[in-house]
Amino acid sequence: MTTLSDAGRPGAAPDPADAAEAPVRGLWRQGFVVFCENRLALVGLGLFILLAGLCFLGPLFYHTDQVHTDLAAVHLAPGEQGHPLGTDGVGYDQLGRLMLGGQTSIIVGLAAGILATAVGTIWGAVAGFVGGWADTAMMRVVDAMMSIPSLFLFMLLAAIVTPSVPMLIVIIGAFAWLGPARLVRGEALTLRSREYVQAMRGMGGTGGRAVRRHIVPNAIGTVIVNATFQVADAILYVAYLSFLGLGVPPPAANWGGMLSDGLADTYSGHWWLLYPPGIAIILIVLAFNFIGDGLRDAFEVRLRRR
Repeated sequence: MTTLSDAGRPGAAPDPADAAEAPVRGLWRQGFVVFCENRLALVGLGLFILLAGLCFLGPLFYHTDQVHTDLAAVHLAPGEQGHPLGTDGVGYDQLGRLMLGGQTSIIVGLAAGILATAVGTIWGAVAGFVGGWADTAMMRVVDAMMSIPSLFLFMLLAAIVTPSVPMLIVIIGAFAWLGPARLVRGEALTLRSREYVQAMRGMGGTGGRAVRRHIVPNAIGTVIVNATFQVADAILYVAYLSFLGLGVPPPAANWGGMLSDGLADTYSGHWWLLYPPGIAIILIVLAFNFIGDGLRDAFEVRLRRR
């Protein structure tokens, strides 16, 4: 008989719990290795860390006044009077404005993407697992909402309500969940016929338990990968709305609003008001797309070995 003191000795019988967890740890480790082998994924992760650090930690070291205008320092070129990226039409420091706008864009993008993914995952998992008339009714709702252009709905709601960071999160998340719902529903249709789900139902397990313990966890790869693309789409939607004048009102800022303001000033030769926010939007969207591609490769490897 192997005692507790014998567990660590050579030749001792392995712990069944450790033996069961070892393949799981190996799959996660292999997925991590595959992600790290994807150079674009690492570039995307580095870009996101760099931009997030610039926006959230940069103001701690580079202090600017983004509330009071300074008409004596209007349209200063980059480098003039201690402004690395110049100033805009009301005297705001452009670098400080870029940091402040990045905070809004990243917060709204992350929160709206997570909200849309959570709602879409629950909706799709329930529809796909229950099936029948409930699945038909739930997915007809999704199809009906997807038939209306998303940007039109965002513009309509943003014009009705007063734009703010929480409101933008709700507006974008309220319609961006449709894509994740269709993806997870397809996964649920496949997973509900698996032996372990049927065995759980045969032992008296409820449908809610099946969704929580089997459908959603086994579709987590699809959910996580889609979440990264949802965040990128949400950041673009924020930029679209702000570019059309439906973003957060001043003195708050975001990259889309800066892009809209800079477009008019570009014709006057003030190019530094257009390129920084435009480049920032491109980089943050590319970053999340690269991260999503890397996560997709990592989870595909794990699924093949499952």
